[in-house]
Amino acid sequence: MPLEKHFEPQVPQGGRLPAFDAPADPSRLPASMPIRTACRIVRQMVAELILLFGDRLMLRRDRRRCACHARQIATYVCHVSLQIPMRDIGHAFGRDRTTVGHACHVVEDRRDDAAFDNFVSAIERIATAVFGLSEVLSHD
Repeated sequence: MPLEKHFEPQVPQGGRLPAFDAPADPSRLPASMPIRTACRIVRQMVAELILLFGDRLMLRRDRRRCACHARQIATYVCHVSLQIPMRDIGHAFGRDRTTVGHACHVVEDRRDDAAFDNFVSAIERIATAVFGLSEVLSHD
């Protein structure tokens, strides 16, 4: 049975949830956390949310494609929400800077779909909340 029949999220009028007010600058990671660790945390959050809500987002279910989509979304969120440079994201994911740029373009193009846009927006809000209590970016 699809999840939608048992769980209908309530979205306020206007289609957007209120923004979470982080107490500090969300564009910075805690000083003790290396960028590689932050990128892996974001990738794991994306993978878990895809497993939870993926029926509406993934048309194909092959594992390689799903892993690629999760990595693309994670790189996008790391770059856009956490403002980590593409070079550092590429290093964290074992990819090139240009691959990170391509992933950001792919995710941006897919955001034309309302369901996908809501999904990515939710991940951005979660990442902002998780890394919101921070002060300095670490390049370890």
